[in-house]
Amino acid sequence: MRRADRLFRIVQRLRRGRVVTARQLGEELEVSERTIYRDIRDLASSGVPVASEAGVGYLLKGYDLPPLMFDRDEVEALVLGARIVDSWTDPEMGRAARSALEKIETVLPAGRDHMVAETALYAPSSPRAHHLTIDFAGLRRAIREQRRIHFSYRDAQGAVTSRGVCPLALAFFGAVWTLIAWCELRDDFRSFRPDRMFELEVLDDVFLSQPDRTLEEFVRRMEARGP
Repeated sequence: MRRADRLFRIVQRLRRGRVVTARQLGEELEVSERTIYRDIRDLASSGVPVASEAGVGYLLKGYDLPPLMFDRDEVEALVLGARIVDSWTDPEMGRAARSALEKIETVLPAGRDHMVAETALYAPSSPRAHHLTIDFAGLRRAIREQRRIHFSYRDAQGAVTSRGVCPLALAFFGAVWTLIAWCELRDDFRSFRPDRMFELEVLDDVFLSQPDRTLEEFVRRMEARGP
């Protein structure tokens, strides 16, 4: 986590109006208490009014950020989206989703801050969500950084092949993830289910976008093919 993000999360945590200890902050942010002491000192020196008492904890006084205005439907859309991410992706992305919800809740204006907790829309996971044997977070990073990957793949008939691909995107089709990629073995676009992938290796090779091998070209071909 970037230090700027950590400082922002500390402020958001203190804005809840309850005393919090350095140990609690350290556990939530996965850093040492010494790091929290330094962050609190830096926040205070930059003008953030952090009140502290030895042996008790920290509290924010007289400091606020402009509230964000969301209507009920917008809040429900954000909460449902975050809960789907938390249930159906990797732990790293799940933590990010929960953190986003906390930020949304803390910046809602008075009278609307209850809407997150009261949103009765859920996305329970199923055993399928935990059958991935690959590093899903690593796969996401490979897409983001345009890095080639190599893996073994077992198709619906049980046949296993070795694939080297340029990963382009991940798509979620209600309980099943699909990787869209340019497959070097087939010299064409192919889709792969991550739950059938194993022995995933993210390579150091960075692939450059080519006009006939982009996600946009894949979508164009699918649209031209029709239903």
